[in-house]
Amino acid sequence: MTTSPTTSGVRDERVDIVVVGGGAAGLSAARVAARAGLRVVVLVKSADTATRYAQGGIAYVATGGADSVDAHVEDTVVAGAGLCDVDAARSIVSSGADVVESLVARSGRFDRAVDGALARTREGGHHARRIVHAGGDATGAEVQRTLTADAQVAGLDIRSGVTVLRVPAGPYGVHGVLATDGTDTLVFHARAVVLATGGLGQLYTCSTNPSGATADGIALALDAGADVADLEFVQFHPTALYSPEVPVDGRRPLVSEAVRGEGAVLIDMHGESVTAGVHPLGDLAPRDVVARAVTARMHALGVDHVLLDATGVERVGERFPTVTASCRELGLDPARDPIPVAPAAHYACGGVVTDAHGRTCVPGLYAVGELARTGLHGGNRLASNSLLEGLVTGERAGRAAAEFAAAASRAVPGGDEIAFATARVLPRPVLQALTTAYASVLRDGSGLDELVAVLSSADTVTVDGARIAEDAALTVAAEALARAASARTESRGAHTRTDHPDRDDELCVPITVRRSESGELDVTVPRLTGVD
Repeated sequence: MTTSPTTSGVRDERVDIVVVGGGAAGLSAARVAARAGLRVVVLVKSADTATRYAQGGIAYVATGGADSVDAHVEDTVVAGAGLCDVDAARSIVSSGADVVESLVARSGRFDRAVDGALARTREGGHHARRIVHAGGDATGAEVQRTLTADAQVAGLDIRSGVTVLRVPAGPYGVHGVLATDGTDTLVFHARAVVLATGGLGQLYTCSTNPSGATADGIALALDAGADVADLEFVQFHPTALYSPEVPVDGRRPLVSEAVRGEGAVLIDMHGESVTAGVHPLGDLAPRDVVARAVTARMHALGVDHVLLDATGVERVGERFPTVTASCRELGLDPARDPIPVAPAAHYACGGVVTDAHGRTCVPGLYAVGELARTGLHGGNRLASNSLLEGLVTGERAGRAAAEFAAAASRAVPGGDEIAFATARVLPRPVLQALTTAYASVLRDGSGLDELVAVLSSADTVTVDGARIAEDAALTVAAEALARAASARTESRGAHTRTDHPDRDDELCVPITVRRSESGELDVTVPRLTGVD
C-alpha cells in the first residue's frame, strides 16, 4: 500500500544518480560516478558511519611475496562455509592492491614497517600476514577521513541529515528517491540509485555498529522489488568490550581481531583457554567459530563475558591506541589487565543480492558495502575483507550506475507518482529484545517461530518520517532474517541452530527472500538433489 505525501512541504529535484550513504562504499561510488560528468547527489543520514569504526584493516595480497590471491580466496571460501561465490571472491580480492594504492595516492596514511613498506598483520581465518592498517587500530577512521576529504576537494554534492523513506520503482526500474530532512519531504527524480546504507546491527540489544545501522537498505531494496539472501548469517564479533552497563546507543567498542593476531589469548575466569581443541587455528579461527566458543563457555560458567589477555602483546598501547583508550574508560590497562569481552552483533554476511559490480535485479538499482550480498562472504565474513569489498564494489557500482544513467532514455516520472509506503512496525526495544533472545549466536526453531509470529502481527503504519522509517526497516529485516533462519534447518557459518547442529549439504545454497505482490515476504530455498 502507498500513501501520497501532502503537497505542502514537498521539494522536487532532478538528478542523474542518487547515492544513499556516506561510508567507504557510498563515497567511492559517488566519486567515480561524478567523474563521469553526471549529476550525483549523496544523501547521508548521519556522519557516524560504520566505516569509521572498522579497526582491523584491509586484507589484500602484496605483489612479489610468498602470499597469493589464490591463498586469500581459499581462506575466504573456507570461512564462508561453502556459500561463497568463488568467482566473485576472486574478482574482489584481486582488486585490493588497486584500491589501497588509490587511497595512498589520495593522502591515505597507512602504517609502515621499518623498511618503509606497508605494515601487515594477521587476523582470524587468514594464513598469512596480509592485512594493512592505519593508526594501529583506526583503519576505518583513516579511510573515512581520506574519502571525506577527497569528496570535499571534488565538490561532491553531499546532503546531511537526510533519511531515505522509499526508492520507488516500476517495470523499467527505479524512479528516484523519496526522503525527508526532518522538515520537508524530498523527492529526487533519478535514473539510478546506489544504496550504501550499511548493516543491521541495531536489530540487537548490543552491537559494534553505530546507531544508524538500522537495515535501511534491506527495507528499501525489498520494497523496490530486489532480492535479499543469506540474511540469517549475522556475524557476531567474539571480542566486543564488555561492561555491565549497556551503552545508550547499543554500540559496544570493538576489541580488534588484530589484537589476537599479535598474540593476545582468550581465557575464562579460571585462566583456561576458551578455544583450545575447538579449531586448529585456536584464537585465530574464523569469527563464527570463536564466537560460538566464547558463547558456549559463558553459558557453561553462567557468566556474561570472558577475558582477552593482551598483557603479552609488545607495546599494546602503542599498537592498539583505540582499544586501549576504550579500556581506560573502564579503568583498565591492557598492558596489565585482562580485557573483559563478549560477542556482539558485528557484520551482516548477506544482504541485497548483487553481482560483483553492485547490480541488483531491479534496473538502475545498485547495492554496495555491507548492505550487498555479492557472494564474497557466504556464511561468514573473513576478517578485514569488509573494507576491501566496500571500496572495490563501491567504485565498480559507481561506474556501472554512471553507464546506466547515461544510456537511459526513459522518462523520469513526476512527483505525483511517488508516494509513501506503509509497513509493519514493532517498537524498537521490543524488537531488539526479541531478536537478541531468538536470533542471536544460537537459535532454534521454536524461538524463530515465535519471533516470526510477533513480527508478522505488528501494527501497520505510514512510513513518512525518519524514526518510523528506521523502525519499519528493522522490523522487515528482522522478519526476513527470522524466516530465512527458520528455513535453514542446519548449522553453517555464522548460523547455528541448536536443534539442527550439523550441516545439511542439500542446504548449501543461498536462501532468498523477496516481497510478493501481496506485500508479504516469500522465502525461496533451492534445495540441492543428488548430493553425495
